[in-house]
Amino acid sequence: MAATWSLVALSALSLAIFVYPYLIYPQVLRLLSKKPVNLKQVELSASILFCAYNEIASLPEKIENLRQLKGARRDLQILAYDDSSSDGTYELMAGASDVLTVVRGPGRTGKAAGMKRLAGQASGDILIFTDANILLSNDVIDRLLPYYGDPEVGGAACTIKTIRDAASMTSRVGAGYVALDDRLQQLESSTGNVMGATGGLFSVRRELYPDFPDSVQDDFTVSMSVIFQGRRLVKAVDVVGFERSVSQRGEELRRKVRIGARAYHTHTFLRPGIRNMQARDRMKYVSRKMLRWFGGVFLTLSAVFAFAAVATISASAGLLLILAACAAVAVGVRMNSGPIAATAEMALATYATLIGVLRAMRGQTVVTWAPAKSR
Repeated sequence: MAATWSLVALSALSLAIFVYPYLIYPQVLRLLSKKPVNLKQVELSASILFCAYNEIASLPEKIENLRQLKGARRDLQILAYDDSSSDGTYELMAGASDVLTVVRGPGRTGKAAGMKRLAGQASGDILIFTDANILLSNDVIDRLLPYYGDPEVGGAACTIKTIRDAASMTSRVGAGYVALDDRLQQLESSTGNVMGATGGLFSVRRELYPDFPDSVQDDFTVSMSVIFQGRRLVKAVDVVGFERSVSQRGEELRRKVRIGARAYHTHTFLRPGIRNMQARDRMKYVSRKMLRWFGGVFLTLSAVFAFAAVATISASAGLLLILAACAAVAVGVRMNSGPIAATAEMALATYATLIGVLRAMRGQTVVTWAPAKSR
């Protein structure tokens, strides 16, 4: 009986570690002392930078969005990098020279290389990074600049609102994940620093832009470097961009694998800076980043310990529990509604991230990307 309870305790502990970043960590952040941002109107110039590869479907709407921003602020610099597209993306952006300046890459070099090239040509005091499929709110510049009126602020993670496909469980779960991450960023910002920004929409002071290899996530690297240089990375909750979520499971899982691989490579590159962060920020980093990357390990351990605990009572009961779990997963991935389907979708995403991390630990990396067709 003692062995059974030991296995139950190990299962519960593993499950607690798995859910910690999503359920427990937010409560920890609420207990920490607060550090507000002192917003102040400032006169600063801005540059919007984005990379594109075969984004012909998204670009007409994107260019019109940028044209509106440019019309409201004539000094706004907009730079785009084409990663050797083959669908007319470069020609479309080159034809919009009244709105943006396009730089064509020498071949498939990837987003990190493209962003570094654009940042080197940017003249704005504030660099605003976004994606080709993201539409920005018309007041994005006016709302962003006051954050830089606080001299402690070196960068701002902005808000992405997801336009989801109601018929797709992948889209609904993806939108829920974005909303959860947004809430966590708000809590992190209220207590000091946000642990990295997503590339859909964020900004930094131009003088803080770092150098880095092409194999890492440029958004994570650039935003974390703000903290390493002694400035604050905060959440600009009212600076908003809009994105359609991926609706096809296969595309989303491949995206998760790619993100997991690049995230781990980024972690190894940033490790010296992470070690030198304040204890509060190191706790945040482990809680929001590292535990998520290895969430699949803890979820698996929880299940294995649970099956083993039941098997110590009855081997047949343990076998039935395993069969029931496998059946639930098989059914869940074929359903498009209900808690079983949502749970299966989240589990698949968790393991896709872990696969990417494990590949990165074996030395594999991903530099280039392709846009999701199901957005």
